[in-house]
Amino acid sequence: MSRIHDALKRAEQERATSTGTHVEPAFDQPEFRNEVRNEVQRESMPSLQPSGTNAMPTMASGLNYESLRARCPQTEWSPDPRTMLFFREDDSRIGAEEFRTLRSRLYQIREKMPLKRLMVTSALPKEGKSFVAANLAQVMVRQHGRRALVIDADLRNPGLHRHLGAPQSPGLAEYLLGECDEFAALQRGPMENLFFLPAGRAVPSAPELLSNGRLKLLLQRAEPLFDWIILDTSPVIPVSDATLVAGSCDGILMVVRSNMTPSDLARRARQEFPDKLLLGVVLNGATPGEQSKYYYGEAVNSQA
Repeated sequence: MSRIHDALKRAEQERATSTGTHVEPAFDQPEFRNEVRNEVQRESMPSLQPSGTNAMPTMASGLNYESLRARCPQTEWSPDPRTMLFFREDDSRIGAEEFRTLRSRLYQIREKMPLKRLMVTSALPKEGKSFVAANLAQVMVRQHGRRALVIDADLRNPGLHRHLGAPQSPGLAEYLLGECDEFAALQRGPMENLFFLPAGRAVPSAPELLSNGRLKLLLQRAEPLFDWIILDTSPVIPVSDATLVAGSCDGILMVVRSNMTPSDLARRARQEFPDKLLLGVVLNGATPGEQSKYYYGEAVNSQA
């Protein structure tokens, strides 16, 4: 508290000098109380820098978006043309309009609640969650000036890098292990304002890594730089990873596959999350006739 004491002493001396009189300690004066409060806040404020002498530069170090672009050179991607709908200037592709509608609904929800960190998951594998997460990020940046970061947080069976045709590592696993900083793990692809954080190499301790605090810190640092942060996670039923990630997100989209996802398992997966986090359900693989039956969520007609 020496800085606080010095601030008080300095203020008293300045006050005495200006008046030419002896001044009693004025701890109750508003200007002194304000200075004490500011000093306490500065001394008690936690640092976002990693501990240790080898602390790496981070997004919290006054970085703006243009600096981020400069530090993350464009990476060569080869998007899968069968599943990635927005890399080509073809607005008539099946499923593209459904993603635009989903985008509009998310913006409508955002008017009523804070919504930037969006988690996409499913009850079981192979329901299309990575397909939805990747295309949702693409449709977000199709709007002028919008910026999106899509993160493959499925450390068990990552798939986003295959859809995007991007390198798998270094990525989230290496960052969570402390082996690289954010800038080494982030990728910038051919689509303007779209960034990608792949899952990285396979690791045996996914739950421990996802709960070590570094993912939450990464999201805090990235949040000011992007309009949307979309996380693709492991499916809910087989493993606990998605429930760990959910605590760091503002909302959750559940993906179910038409005529494939058992309804009892979909309900069980839905019960893993608080009502306030679950935004809706995306029906994947729906035929045009099926789409009219569903009003909760968004139907996506795709074979992904």
